[in-house]
Amino acid sequence: MDLIYFILAAYGLTQILISGSIFNKIRPPKEWLYSFGKLFHCPMCMGFWVGVFLFGINKWTELFNFDYTLANALVLGWVSSGTCYLLSALINDFGFKLTFKNEGDCDVD
Repeated sequence: MDLIYFILAAYGLTQILISGSIFNKIRPPKEWLYSFGKLFHCPMCMGFWVGVFLFGINKWTELFNFDYTLANALVLGWVSSGTCYLLSALINDFGFKLTFKNEGDCDVD
């Protein structure tokens, strides 16, 4: 359950940071500092750093508890990055994203 709570917390914080209107005035544009601003608009990039942040504060929460090792920090950053990207690709403000193709659009013979 620790990992589920970690993933949900990481996704929630990532979405707030990259999409929350409360941060619109301080979120830098994508072109800021030689494109470093893209970090603040990308769920995969921000998801990694959110995962590392949550790993860093995990001794102050009862939701999840991971040993403090460099390997855990990296792995949790990767888990957070991947799941934040996947969830943001599947879910938007209106629910699940559904894409339909016309029958003629299929490239398979």
